[in-house]
Amino acid sequence: MFRAMSPVRYLLCASLLFGGTAHVVHAKTPGEVEVGQTVREAKMRGLNGPDRTLSAYRGKALLINVWASWCGPCRAEMGTLERLAWQEQSIPFAVIGISTDDHETAAKGYLRASNATLNHYIDKALELENMLGADRLPLTILLDAQGKVLGKHYGAREWDQPEAKAWIESRLRGRK
Repeated sequence: MFRAMSPVRYLLCASLLFGGTAHVVHAKTPGEVEVGQTVREAKMRGLNGPDRTLSAYRGKALLINVWASWCGPCRAEMGTLERLAWQEQSIPFAVIGISTDDHETAAKGYLRASNATLNHYIDKALELENMLGADRLPLTILLDAQGKVLGKHYGAREWDQPEAKAWIESRLRGRK
């Protein structure tokens, strides 16, 4: 049976059929801070510790992992972030998590089940999700000691492995 196609899907299919390539355009989230810009102040509600402000982490580089309890790739990389956080680094940095779960109980339940030791926070009213650019998960953002975004990585990664550690270190040293 023939199903009607949206104009966008039609153009994409026609382009591919006639030798074109598809280019995916990434739309920014409202108020997204891009690489090279400094994050704004934000209050973070603690999931497994006290509430804090984002600026409380200033003075040391920060790796922020944005996740959700229902996100399979997020769950898959969580252990590697834990191991990374406890390894000695040539350039020290802190690691935190920010849940985008709609229900705090789901996020807390996952953290308890996974025996999380990192500080995790929950986003409220999409403030952090929008500022950091989390239109897909997982998202990991690296900030310098002054809160400037040095890099963003979308998708799961084994953060305790040499390739990921090299990604972090190269940005902290100013080489991309």
